[in-house]
Amino acid sequence: MAKRTPLVCQHLENISRGALERHQDIIRAYVRNRQGVYALYRRDKLYYVGLASNLRMRLAHHLRDRHYDSWDRFSVYLTIGDSHLRELESLILRIVKPSGNRQSGKLTGSQDLKGKFRQHVKNHQKRELDILLGIAPKIPKLAKRKITRDGKTAVLAKYTDGRTIKLRRAYKGVMYKAHIRPDGKVRMKGVTYNSPSLAGVAICKHAVNGWEFWQYERAPGDWVKLAKLRR
Repeated sequence: MAKRTPLVCQHLENISRGALERHQDIIRAYVRNRQGVYALYRRDKLYYVGLASNLRMRLAHHLRDRHYDSWDRFSVYLTIGDSHLRELESLILRIVKPSGNRQSGKLTGSQDLKGKFRQHVKNHQKRELDILLGIAPKIPKLAKRKITRDGKTAVLAKYTDGRTIKLRRAYKGVMYKAHIRPDGKVRMKGVTYNSPSLAGVAICKHAVNGWEFWQYERAPGDWVKLAKLRR
């Protein structure tokens, strides 16, 4: 198993402002040309969160900018690369809401579930009200499993809930993309397959377990094994 790269590779926490002023040469050696997230504190309370591709310059700047008199301790978290810095900062800002930050974090590409939650709550409340008023609940018709032309049931038919689901799989350096249609069939490169395993065979040229072979997009950007769909 490949070793996972940590998000934070080094950190320096709860250091006094005086240490930064008196020992800048030491701290500079730690953070010179490094990127990461830093936090400023005032009397043990978080005051400001920021990110920087050059932490040395940013910390030195806070000794004389508008935040000059507003913090007395700081922490620094050094990262490997900066691909997730913006998202990490946004997440912290949305959770903690430090008083020194003027902007709230934006979760670009993240799906807001509040609308779905509101609808589900309304449906739940309606069912409760119907019970209180003695109104008989409507019994939904049982969904028919989709049958293919060859007479076989589409394996994924009962898991789609009438939606299209994206699939992907990296194989021998190539990323293959497909999707599950609302009827449960897998569509890839213009060809329709009755099961994810058959779609996998078309790629590998040998038998595969489609549930383990494919990943599906559970939420925007969140790819997990297809096997989790039936759990």
